[in-house]
Amino acid sequence: MRAPASAHGLFRLSGLLVAAILVLSLMPASAFADFRLCNTTSGRVGVAIGYKNGKNWVSEGWWNISASNCETLLKGPLVARYYYVYALDYDHGGEWGGKSFMCTRSHEFTIRGADRCQARGFDRTGFFEIDTGEQRSWIVQLTEAKGKSPGPTAAADPGAGTGRSATADVSQSPDAASKTETHRK
Repeated sequence: MRAPASAHGLFRLSGLLVAAILVLSLMPASAFADFRLCNTTSGRVGVAIGYKNGKNWVSEGWWNISASNCETLLKGPLVARYYYVYALDYDHGGEWGGKSFMCTRSHEFTIRGADRCQARGFDRTGFFEIDTGEQRSWIVQLTEAKGKSPGPTAAADPGAGTGRSATADVSQSPDAASKTETHRK
């Protein structure tokens, strides 16, 4: 006995839905666009990010990332060309910072606006700039200074106004829509 046409159509639609879910679950993670940060140092780091969301500046933190681990800071395709990062090495001291100032505070935060930080009860913190070139996804790698032991050797923005030396390397990742940027303290 054959099922009525409406039941048959529903069964076929359910089968297509299951197949679509299966295909999506088998896709590599690189197919999805995100802003990720990898801590390749030997210590734990605290990370804050800043970006322009439409007309408003937003800063968010803290992500606590253990040694040799990565974290997705923003999920989905990137919506801006420029992003800003500040990170602290909890275990060895030092920081990755720059001369783009945004608001932060000592515990978890989402702050709208980058002006008058101290007048609004926040800290004013120097972030380093990431130019994504309008890529869909981006990976930032925090590393220790070459040839030096971990410690307060610090900042990671070329030309950062912190008085400390810094280097930055940018390399193409296997996914042409994604790039990886390395910052050393």
